Amino acid sequence: MPGVFAFVLGAVVGSFLNVCVARWPKELSVVSPRSRCPRCGHQITWWENVPLVSWVLLRGKCHGCKQPISAVYPLVELVVALGWLAAMLQFGPTLTALRVAIFGTILLGIMLTDATAYVIPDGFTAFGLVWALVMAIAAAVMRETSVFANLYDSAIGACVGAGLIAIVGWLGEMAFKKEAMGFGDVTLMAMVGAHLGIGRTFLTIFFGAALGAVVFLIVVFPIAYVRSRRAGVEFDAPLVPFGVFLAPAAMIALLWGGPLITWYRGLTGL
Repeated sequence: MPGVFAFVLGAVVGSFLNVCVARWPKELSVVSPRSRCPRCGHQITWWENVPLVSWVLLRGKCHGCKQPISAVYPLVELVVALGWLAAMLQFGPTLTALRVAIFGTILLGIMLTDATAYVIPDGFTAFGLVWALVMAIAAAVMRETSVFANLYDSAIGACVGAGLIAIVGWLGEMAFKKEAMGFGDVTLMAMVGAHLGIGRTFLTIFFGAALGAVVFLIVVFPIAYVRSRRAGVEFDAPLVPFGVFLAPAAMIALLWGGPLITWYRGLTGL
């Protein structure tokens, strides 16, 4: 029963995440007005907005204009629902499970907005930062052992995460002669640092850079080069939004960063 509740609640949160992803990059309110079809302006009724179910009942089409509704919406709802279920199954009905579920939801939202709009909204990072600090206090009061950083490490981790990514961005700007890191990446790493603490924050940047480099060299660079040759224009290496890689790297660091750091220390004798 707790698993079913977690799945349903996750689907509802995923539906709200879709609204945030669609509106925050445009600096629009996520409270009002009510959701409408972007093509015909049809106002979405409650029964057309039931997570997962409505898209199936509507056969993936708007009730007003009958135009297709992107499958991304129910897919996001499903991914978030499964994430909340997985957190419940792994950590049980605990505060840690709730924190993992919400942290993963925030990271998914950041991935989507950075990939589609090249922006990391403050709504995700500001909320995530405050949430991390408040939950660190709550965990300390409840004396709950958690995969997240304690209050002291949370505060220090936020500062280290923001400062470290700012330095990386400055070095990238010096190397590429163009802006290599946006302020959204800085606030993202402040939020991540508040959740993970110092050690796993370093690990997040390492994992994110490694993942980004692999994708860039194998996928992005060849495609951009071929397109420039076909168009007969001078090749200019594209920059990939770093938040797309930092977000999954942060989740990896949260769940497996501790054992990896312990293994590395044992291997090197540090």
